[in-house]
Amino acid sequence: MLDLLWIAGKAFLIALILTPIVRDIFRSYNMVDRPGHRKVHAYPIPRVGGIAIAIAYGFSLITALGANSAATPAAWKLLPATALVFVTGILDDFFSLKPVFKIVGLVAAASLVFWSGLHIGDLGNQPLPVWLDYLLTVFWLLLTSNALNLIDGLDGLCAGMGLMATLTLFAAALLRHNMPLAHATLPLAGALLGFLCYNINPATVFLGDSGALLIGFLLGCYGMIWTQKSSTLLSILVPLLALSIPLLDVSLSVLRRFLLNKPIFAADRRHIHHRLLDRGFSAKQAVWVLYLFAALAAALALLSTTSPMAGNYQGVVIVLFGLAAWIGIRQLRYSEFDIAGQFLFGGGFKHALDSRMKLERLSTELLDSWDEDSWWNTLVVGALSLEL
Repeated sequence: MLDLLWIAGKAFLIALILTPIVRDIFRSYNMVDRPGHRKVHAYPIPRVGGIAIAIAYGFSLITALGANSAATPAAWKLLPATALVFVTGILDDFFSLKPVFKIVGLVAAASLVFWSGLHIGDLGNQPLPVWLDYLLTVFWLLLTSNALNLIDGLDGLCAGMGLMATLTLFAAALLRHNMPLAHATLPLAGALLGFLCYNINPATVFLGDSGALLIGFLLGCYGMIWTQKSSTLLSILVPLLALSIPLLDVSLSVLRRFLLNKPIFAADRRHIHHRLLDRGFSAKQAVWVLYLFAALAAALALLSTTSPMAGNYQGVVIVLFGLAAWIGIRQLRYSEFDIAGQFLFGGGFKHALDSRMKLERLSTELLDSWDEDSWWNTLVVGALSLEL
């Protein structure tokens, strides 16, 4: 345990010292994130926090190589892939890559993780075919990486969510004596804590894609390390609940854009944190509200898997979280979902189908009209039936 605390302490100190240095260097070269329509900040701020976090995390693991622990090499398997994710993110921060290039970089990194031996593996003791295992591994890592990236919209939000998820997985690892996961997670917690000293509102530095993608990718890897040491299908509750807020946000974003027939990767100002701002919360209050929900999800995650009677709680946990998520989404007041709900369950589908059939019938009757008067009378009757 002392070795773990020392590794995390090093990561914290490196991030704490390095973050303002990197921030000031890039600010002096005017390499900053400028305010805009979708941006909440009012003045240019460097978005290079990922550099400090990556160096702090990597250095803490490298210097822990000599520690007498069989668990440390498991974290080392992540370093080549996370380095590729970091490079992809930093290129996007500087050159604004197209989404397809970011996806290619993340898929390549996920493939490295798969070939290193870390993958989804079995689901509920049911072995998966290699091709399906590979696809699920890549999808999971793409999902977690982009989930953390999309939620990076307010001071301290993404880093705080990442810290809470990391500590949740670390606590679960300790309670289940999963030392490979404990050694992988705690250095990231230390690095994020050091960075948050400069990222909490009012922030002086942002994560950037290099930081947000890196955090999401690492958390996805941690989730797979956890499931590989667990034997039940419901063991995936821990990583799902630990990452529940970012995963919920990315799921809502995809569903909203699908309903509106917009590209999935199109940017908008309709994320969960934006909706909280529109409801009258300040930026700081919105972040703390999401922290509170993340803490609740973390408590449910630990309750569902670490209690001696965990099996009795898992169904209750799923119901409680589903109910809380439904209430929360209703309070965000997404008009897209209200309209879709009315269409599906409020008679909207039947009304639309009935109107379409009336239009088809009116079109046929107009074509069959033999003079202007009959054509006009048919049009009037049809318009009245359509309530026009």
